[in-house]
Amino acid sequence: MTQSAKFETRCLHSLTKVFADEELRDYPFTEGSALLGETYSFQVAYRAAYLMKNIRVTAESDLGEAVSIRSVGLAPSELTNYNDYDDYLLRTTPGLYPDPLYPLYENDTVHALTEQWRSVWVSVKLAADTAPGVHPIVIRFTEESGTLLGEAKFQLDVIGAELPEQKLLHTEWFYLDCLATQYGVEIFSEEHWRIAETYVAHYAEYGMNLILTPLFSPPLELDYGKYRPTVQLVGVERAGDRYAFDFSRLTRWVGLCRRNGIERFEFSHLFTQWGARHAPKIIAVENGEEKQIFGWETDAAGDEYRSFLTQFMPELMRFIQQHGLEQSCFFHLSDEPTLHDLESYTNASTLIRSLFEGNEFPIIDALSEFEFYEKGLLTHPVVSIEHIHHYIAGKADPLWAYYCCCEYKHGESNRFFNMPSARNRIIGVQMYKYDIQGFLHWGYNHWYSQRSRRAIDPFTVTDADHAFPSGDAFLVYPGESGPITSLRLEVLREALQDIRALQLLESFIGKEATVALLEEGLEEPITFRQYEKGSGWLLSMRERVNRWIHACLQGEKVC
Repeated sequence: MTQSAKFETRCLHSLTKVFADEELRDYPFTEGSALLGETYSFQVAYRAAYLMKNIRVTAESDLGEAVSIRSVGLAPSELTNYNDYDDYLLRTTPGLYPDPLYPLYENDTVHALTEQWRSVWVSVKLAADTAPGVHPIVIRFTEESGTLLGEAKFQLDVIGAELPEQKLLHTEWFYLDCLATQYGVEIFSEEHWRIAETYVAHYAEYGMNLILTPLFSPPLELDYGKYRPTVQLVGVERAGDRYAFDFSRLTRWVGLCRRNGIERFEFSHLFTQWGARHAPKIIAVENGEEKQIFGWETDAAGDEYRSFLTQFMPELMRFIQQHGLEQSCFFHLSDEPTLHDLESYTNASTLIRSLFEGNEFPIIDALSEFEFYEKGLLTHPVVSIEHIHHYIAGKADPLWAYYCCCEYKHGESNRFFNMPSARNRIIGVQMYKYDIQGFLHWGYNHWYSQRSRRAIDPFTVTDADHAFPSGDAFLVYPGESGPITSLRLEVLREALQDIRALQLLESFIGKEATVALLEEGLEEPITFRQYEKGSGWLLSMRERVNRWIHACLQGEKVC
């Protein structure tokens, strides 16, 4: 930390949120450890006594280009939370919240506003061949004249063990329509494909390895009778009661994703949200003209849609086989059905499974009621963490988890603007302990209002038009040349890295011993509601895990 009459700096950990209108919450944080293959992050807060522009920010370290710096921007929040919130929040007032991570200004500069704390985000991307040991990192702030204003020093201890490959399947729903709308390009134009690839590459970089793939326009987040823009990857031609299918766009999409490291595909829902009672919007060419042939007016259990599916699914099975995707595809039926929808969901499940032609493709859907799983209607229940304890007690396997705008009342993990970052990151520890195999969230880039009624500017509307607390609907912002990452996404990546570190430790000492060490000193076992609150425990937990891994590598008895 440096301090002068006109400029102050303080080194902080990644889990603090620096607000412009309050004093810093945390003490200086100047050292930490990381494993090979990990991206380690910390912050440097700064404050000036008066307006200072074009302050140059640089890093000095033997790690060189592995160190990058971004500026933590502020985003507005009007709907910070619902009325029945719990007490594990930073604040409940509307205002400006730290979230987008912007590139530095021209010549690597930032501005300091009078008596406002701001921060820069420092990321260290450790390659597999990074030299183990302590690496000093100095972040300097200088005036345009070159005069040093302040600096912050951090010591990163690199442990000579590499994070194992991520096993958790992770999807944040990816919306091709929102990309086209936001950037003002025609859907499936060459520019749309180019933009999509930029986002898919970013998606993969942050630990997402399963991607929503719109065979037909996803029937998600809609008012009854309304539709999202058409982003149908499968071409359809109808002649009487016969259908022909064109998979060329789907082929291009699969190639694009694979090129950027995404090998698994979740096919968009074949029936409408909240009940599987209708067909999604499907466009077909008939007599040379494009027209909508299915949608809200279509009975999901009716003969016409059944006939369509019985012709489509065998063709899709052949596509899957031709492209070597037999172990890489996941199917959705209907999002978030309830017990009121048990009959319609049962009909949908029975039909689709009968069309798998002997294959055992996973069916994954977000839901809460255990009866759907108990009846064998889907193979991979994706369960709200508010209700997941029922599935844990019922020994559901495999078990996936999700949260959305509803998990906020009992300390459950989530990512709203006004929540501590520790509440975001704890999900990693929880999923590790309970062997959760997949995680789903509905909003990587949902830049529409609630029910997709209109496009919004995500830089000014962060609550889906006063519908969901800020932070629920999207994790990235649309930059000129591609995605702008959020602070929340960086912290979520840390949660995924925690899982991998715990799995590495488990490879040395076993699962039972790893969980015992994880919970050492806690008054109660870790659950999805009960855990040690605050950033201190999480930070010290990772340091302990790293030390245990290092000790195991050295053959020491501490493990």
